Amino acid sequence: METPFNERGVSVTRNALSAAGQVFPLRDIQGVRVVTVQKNKVLPWAISLIGAAGAIVGGVFESSAGIVCGVMLVVVGWLTWRSQDVTHRLMVRTGDTEREALSSIDLPFVERVAQTVRDARGASAASPAAAPKS
Repeated sequence: METPFNERGVSVTRNALSAAGQVFPLRDIQGVRVVTVQKNKVLPWAISLIGAAGAIVGGVFESSAGIVCGVMLVVVGWLTWRSQDVTHRLMVRTGDTEREALSSIDLPFVERVAQTVRDARGASAASPAAAPKS
């Protein structure tokens, strides 16, 4: 049987899910779900607020170094916000543990992998039942 899915270093066969150097046998997988992790809001805001406070204190004390450092921190906070991506993770439940199998910024790709794993699990569960017993 050919591999039903092999893309971007992730492969799903009739026996296993292989991603990021991890192999999950399909018989052990009890469920998969896609989790979306939003941007971190606290860190960029904290950096920017500290920078704004530093710029204000530098202005009050007429310190050009304080103003420059404060403005630089505001810019760093903004860049921190802009450089973050919303990530999507494929979580695989095996037994009583849930582990991250895949992380990507491409939601359709992660959902396609999850659906392929669900389909492969369904096909592997159906094939032993359909086989004739001797």
